Amino acid sequence: MEQCLKAVQKAMIGIDGEVWVVDNNSVDGSVEMVDQKFDWVKLIANSENTGFSVANNQAIKASKGEYVLLLNPDTVVEEDSFTKCIAFMDSHPNAGALGVRMVDGSGNFLPESKRGLPTPAVALYKMFGLNKVLPKSKKFGRYHLGFLPENKTNEVEVLAGAYMFMRRKALEKVGLLDEAFFMYGEDIDLSYRIIKGGYKNYYFPETSIIHYKGESTKKGSANYVKIFYQAMVIFARKHYKGSKSSLLIFLINTFIYLRAFAALVYRFFSRWWLPMLDMILLFAGMYFLKSYWEEHIKFIKHYPKELMTIHVPYYIAFWVAITFFSQGYQRPFLLKSIVRGIVIATIAILAVYGLFPENLRFSRGLIILGSLWAVIEMTFTRLLANYFSLGKFSLANTASNKLIIVGGFEESNRIYEMLNKSTKDIDFIGFVLTEKRDGDKNVLGTIDKLEEIVNVFKAEEIVFCSMDISAKAILNWMVKLGPKKVHYKIAPEASSFIIGSHSKNSSGEFFTEEITLRLTDSSTLRKKRLFDIASSLILILLSPVWFLFVKKRLKKWHSVIEVFTSKKSWVGYAPSPENNLLPSINDGIYHPTQILKASIDDPEMINNLNYQYARNYSIGKDLEILWFNFF
Repeated sequence: MEQCLKAVQKAMIGIDGEVWVVDNNSVDGSVEMVDQKFDWVKLIANSENTGFSVANNQAIKASKGEYVLLLNPDTVVEEDSFTKCIAFMDSHPNAGALGVRMVDGSGNFLPESKRGLPTPAVALYKMFGLNKVLPKSKKFGRYHLGFLPENKTNEVEVLAGAYMFMRRKALEKVGLLDEAFFMYGEDIDLSYRIIKGGYKNYYFPETSIIHYKGESTKKGSANYVKIFYQAMVIFARKHYKGSKSSLLIFLINTFIYLRAFAALVYRFFSRWWLPMLDMILLFAGMYFLKSYWEEHIKFIKHYPKELMTIHVPYYIAFWVAITFFSQGYQRPFLLKSIVRGIVIATIAILAVYGLFPENLRFSRGLIILGSLWAVIEMTFTRLLANYFSLGKFSLANTASNKLIIVGGFEESNRIYEMLNKSTKDIDFIGFVLTEKRDGDKNVLGTIDKLEEIVNVFKAEEIVFCSMDISAKAILNWMVKLGPKKVHYKIAPEASSFIIGSHSKNSSGEFFTEEITLRLTDSSTLRKKRLFDIASSLILILLSPVWFLFVKKRLKKWHSVIEVFTSKKSWVGYAPSPENNLLPSINDGIYHPTQILKASIDDPEMINNLNYQYARNYSIGKDLEILWFNFF
């Protein structure tokens, strides 16, 4: 929102207009930020999420402009976007609305910049993906009008609500956004009504915007499929009659269930394909090792069938589960995570193995050999996975992307300092400046040589300083360098944020010099959970020893079981009403205040200790608190 409004502010220069922000009860501080930094913005802060249509209509009704622009907050407009759109609309009195050329955070053209009406045929072709297979076809490619040139102005049927520039007279004639649509479909409906009202919709590529489109991360979910296609049902019932409407509704309802099922299957396999592959390969390897062990080491005919039907599956379950908690399934895959997980799992297996009766203890050597196979198998599969995702065979700590900062010297240095203060490691190559500067080893050259510098230094990430470089120039460079798969970020002027999203299918990311909490990181949470499992398992195995001397032994035994079964964690936050502002973790058996010998009653001190625990979390701190209180 901050970056969007800074760009809008520049684009409004010389224009008699007003800017409205409607907040649908967000919880991320947007209202406060707009109040503090943009006092010229007219703000409507709703107490509930009223939906896209209702919220936009609130501002449209209150506004006075001859033209009305709907603009998403995850966009960056060029400095001359509004003046060009006004000039086009002024010279085309038949134009009811226009949309512009949109690109994502990597400079790739977004096909939804121009669309056709979702007739039953068009909807059917989209549902079965024919619009993607044959995007240039006038028959099959009508959903995104792929047969129309990307860089030529054309009449279109449907515009995107992310940037919808409309004539107020057209809205007064056809009505505002239909509030029956909560989210999705309202732009299609309004576009169609503008055409039916005697006006034309235009795709206008003479200006472009960046649309980060991070919300499309949700498009693989069954919930998105349901909401989006239910909006299509509303549209069909409203605008199509008789058999045409019934056919489209039938197709949509059928497709909702097919897509929802496909989405669930895809999400399941995208998350669990690697653990399942590991289990299959580990079992196959153990079968081969068992056969070899029987014939060449033990010199027996065969092991009992329980070895492969019971024992080996539980070996594999331990190897896979503990490797998971050891971050062995987190990208980019690291060798140390695999080895750590397998070693801990093997120790646990051998500990449990020692509790079995003699007739069920088949071979420690086979367990050790199996653990070596697990390391080999997981190393090989991760090498392949890293190659396909990163383009290189590596299981080492991968350095962050090679980064270049582009802008004026002072602003570039400010951004460099901010990046250094952030929690993300950077592989800084140097500055590309807007003006020539000699005698600084960090300066690679000037912006007119940017493409050559990117090629020579193999840069993977570029941060543009919007204080020194116009949005139009940034967008042009993104489009020009886009095919090289460079990641782009923009540092807004006088902002502590650096914003970017290198794919429309990934949410935007930002760096900031503001304090970050370690317990917000998923890998840190996995480490915490791994510590809970490992420590409680050790306490279970050693219970005959500590049961002899600890106090409240039955209560502590119950605590061990609660932690082992994930009902609780060894360490959680001390009770406080402020805990809802901290990252969510399981309730703890103990909490940070219990490392001190004196009890703490001061709410402010309790909140501070909870905050410090979330900010500076470490396994060592959990171990210290557990040891101090348990023994």
